[in-house]
Amino acid sequence: MNNEKILSNAKTLRTHQTDAEQRLWYHLRAHRFMDMKFKRQKPVGNYIVDFVCLEQKLIVEIDGGQHAEQMTYDQCRDAWLRNQGYRVLRFWNNEVLQQLEGVLEKIRLAIALSPYPSPTRGRGEQSGEVTDE
Repeated sequence: MNNEKILSNAKTLRTHQTDAEQRLWYHLRAHRFMDMKFKRQKPVGNYIVDFVCLEQKLIVEIDGGQHAEQMTYDQCRDAWLRNQGYRVLRFWNNEVLQQLEGVLEKIRLAIALSPYPSPTRGRGEQSGEVTDE
């Protein structure tokens, strides 16, 4: 797929989110979740991922019923993404809709256990630094 087609598909997906994607996006957007910046329906290589935190190299996928029939495709896709250094978390739509707190806790743990440092609050400030001015 060429880059223009991927970008066009990503834009379409952003405007036609599922209920589960909308619900999770409410919590992930605008640095609301652990002060991390997430993007939605973002192209990564030839794939479009549901949510990605680039600083943490963390991808969150929300799967509907169609993913039960395309497990081999998803496994190959996840393997490629992991080969690029990303960690991939997958949740079913019903998990997000019925157990949102559990889903958010799994994402929080993935970030907390990440090899990548979390940004300090206030974006740009160094935490714990004392200066004499």
